[in-house]
Amino acid sequence: MATIFNQPAIINCSNFKQVARALTVVENDLAGANELLKNLSFAEHTPIIGITGPPGAGKSTLVNSLIDLLLKDGSKIAVLAIDPTSPFNFGSLLGDRIRMASHFNHPDVFIRSLATRGSLGGLSAKTIEMADVLRAAGFDYVLIETVGVGQSEVEIAGLADITLVVLVPEGGDEIQHIKAGLMEIADAFIINKADRAGADVFENNLKKIIGQKNGEQPPVFKTIASEASGIAEVAAFIRSSANLQNNRRELLMTEKAYKLIQQKLTQHVDKKKLWQDVAKALSDKKFNLYSFVDTYV
Repeated sequence: MATIFNQPAIINCSNFKQVARALTVVENDLAGANELLKNLSFAEHTPIIGITGPPGAGKSTLVNSLIDLLLKDGSKIAVLAIDPTSPFNFGSLLGDRIRMASHFNHPDVFIRSLATRGSLGGLSAKTIEMADVLRAAGFDYVLIETVGVGQSEVEIAGLADITLVVLVPEGGDEIQHIKAGLMEIADAFIINKADRAGADVFENNLKKIIGQKNGEQPPVFKTIASEASGIAEVAAFIRSSANLQNNRRELLMTEKAYKLIQQKLTQHVDKKKLWQDVAKALSDKKFNLYSFVDTYV
């Protein structure tokens, strides 16, 4: 597998099979993955757009509508749709692609689903590497839709150049959103399903409680993603903001480096084997969790 990619690793977004193969190598840490990552070449800065928010906010439908508009200027778009992994059977539905079915066969849209594989922050442990593969391939935009896991969702801020937080009018007490940490990470807020009752009140309250970011208050957009209403404004914001994120470069690289170091330090731990070892160790009446954990450190 390592011989597929030359030095430096040249991956072309026009060759979806090549892109998919590179992502598989990286995601599964196959032979040649490390060499491929070390030799990625980035000709231009490709913005990574993180789309996050609570479950049921309509993130997948919003992404689908955004793709329609971003394609109109000839852009090539890659989507990483992340689904949670079951802690019981380690499976994942990977169902977001169902809502993007209209773009499956589009020559300028590449969609890849992946599972969190136990990551609690809404991102797969391999998301950073896979996003960089897509950037190096020459896509104009990389959209990352996270699983919507609430308080751990802030992890996307350490990966994305632009973070969009999607909420709904009936999402509950606005203070709870602040507790979830979503307020601090947003470059823009999207109130989706804005045709529902209370949308205007929710918008006004939201504007009152969100603070400033980089000296300005993040914008609030109202959308009805299922009807593509309000999506043009969101797309315009993405286009105008895509090249204005250089001041975050050090922060983003620091967060990515930390995540990669963390991943390498724990890569020897197999979750399934850990489960088996815990089950075996529990047969000892003197079982101590902290002594057991020391055997894995």
